[in-house]
Amino acid sequence: MRLFLCLLAGVLFSSAAFAADAPWRPLLNGTNLNGWETYLNRPHPSWEVPGMKRGTNGVYQEVIGKNRDPLKVFNVETVDGRPAVHVTGQGFGTLTTVETFTNFHLRLQMKWGERRWGSRTNSPRDAGLLYYVHGEPGFQSDTWPRSLEFQIQEKDIGDLYIVGDTQVTVPAVPMAPDAKGRPRLIYDPAGTNTLFVQKPPALGRCVKREDAEKPKGEWNTLELVVFNGDSIHVVNGKVVMRLHDARQLGGPEPVPLRSGAISLQTEGAEIYYRDVEVQPIAGIPAGFIER
Repeated sequence: MRLFLCLLAGVLFSSAAFAADAPWRPLLNGTNLNGWETYLNRPHPSWEVPGMKRGTNGVYQEVIGKNRDPLKVFNVETVDGRPAVHVTGQGFGTLTTVETFTNFHLRLQMKWGERRWGSRTNSPRDAGLLYYVHGEPGFQSDTWPRSLEFQIQEKDIGDLYIVGDTQVTVPAVPMAPDAKGRPRLIYDPAGTNTLFVQKPPALGRCVKREDAEKPKGEWNTLELVVFNGDSIHVVNGKVVMRLHDARQLGGPEPVPLRSGAISLQTEGAEIYYRDVEVQPIAGIPAGFIER
């Protein structure tokens, strides 16, 4: 038995070492958005978008759609002396990789801009990192694809949101209701394994363990580790949530969700993304193994 345990430990260590030694690959080339696709919902009625149909009440009758960006929401620019994607935040939508990913370690940097648009003018700045993205965009609210969301919102970076027909399990405990009196659960490694899904009475959001966000105007480093249906949300080096057994719904039974694309959201607030890169992994990297 002792020999078996030693061999097993060696295999696990080798897997972690292999993952750590795999090369990082940039997902942005610093010049344009090759390798990514855009999707945008209906513009706000106060915005003028030539060629788009409006109703008698002035509301746009169609989404902008895929790979059309008449408002120039997504732009590659030089920010703080380095290339970055400048997302103006004008409207709701996604910038999504053409490629899909299975077991990977993703890292990126983000910081908030100044502008907020439409219904978000007086709300916390909001965006998001979607992963396990599958199916076409527009599934939820004519905007979002089926996925799990690593929330990027002021003071909420690292939260989980379920998007569309997906589910995942997170150890969690109850916390105080939100300002509207709605129940909330917060990630706790010693908590009860809880299924999060957009089907009442279950909840579709889990609050991260702690606020690790830097002050506005500074760059934050976000990391996402995804392996065999489990995932880890990391904010500025701190693990703020661990999630388990992601599954896809929509059929007779839930099925394991193990691969998908990656999306960066625009959700009414100006934001910058840079140094978006991915590393294939053969196991959870050593620095993120749960003790």
